[in-house]
Amino acid sequence: MKSKIVLITGGSTGIGKAIGIYLTTKGFTVYGTTRTISKYQDFSDFQLLEMDVRAPNSIQAAISELLKKEGRLDVLVNNAGVGITGPIEETPNAEILNAFDTNFNGPLNVIKAVLPQMRLQNNGLIINITSIAGYMGLPFRGIYSATKGALEIVTESLRLETRDFGINIACIAPGDFATNIASGRYHSPIVKGSPYEEAYDKTLKRIDSTVEGGGNPLDVARLVHKIITTENPRIHYKVGSFLQKFSVVLKRILPDAWYERLLLNYST
Repeated sequence: MKSKIVLITGGSTGIGKAIGIYLTTKGFTVYGTTRTISKYQDFSDFQLLEMDVRAPNSIQAAISELLKKEGRLDVLVNNAGVGITGPIEETPNAEILNAFDTNFNGPLNVIKAVLPQMRLQNNGLIINITSIAGYMGLPFRGIYSATKGALEIVTESLRLETRDFGINIACIAPGDFATNIASGRYHSPIVKGSPYEEAYDKTLKRIDSTVEGGGNPLDVARLVHKIITTENPRIHYKVGSFLQKFSVVLKRILPDAWYERLLLNYST
């Protein structure tokens, strides 16, 4: 049987790289994307394509290159993303727009680019990597939560719209994992004398500590493989610590005031 062709956006580092390496060991033909391919000339774990998910022309060029080589695309893993923190009042609009372009508009544009091919094949799977943070409005991470929450919701719509074309769409919401996301995250600067200064500073310290002590990205890779090999995958998956996953359940069952108190105690 011909190996499935998998495309992973943001595949050169972190969770995307872990997914790519794991799927390669399972016999899949894997392509990853990176914004600047010249930085990865010695990359040999799987094939890389240059793609900036914020630029539709870049997306189309990468998809065209893949289809020219392989003639089909079986699985898209929308993993490329950017972190962003800061008091919403003090976060520059340009950074807010960049976060939405990368975490929400980007995945949508990649999906738009691959759907015609998957429809032609009458087969395909799209997995959107979101975040457990997308289920709740975390203090000083509201923009990030909003981008990932929006991607969760639009996944539900896309799944219904494409169900007659042999295409499955699902999303995975990871908790904290030990990756290099902290180094690429945009932090709004701590402003001396700001009313948010003390609380935001505490939150930044906690965020960095949770990433450093996060889970193994291989757990996400195994879940991606499980979804790919499941005949009828469900729409929502979560992966992370018990407390992180249980926080989503608590939001459904706790009164709002109790849940807000829980988030404040955890976040600051």
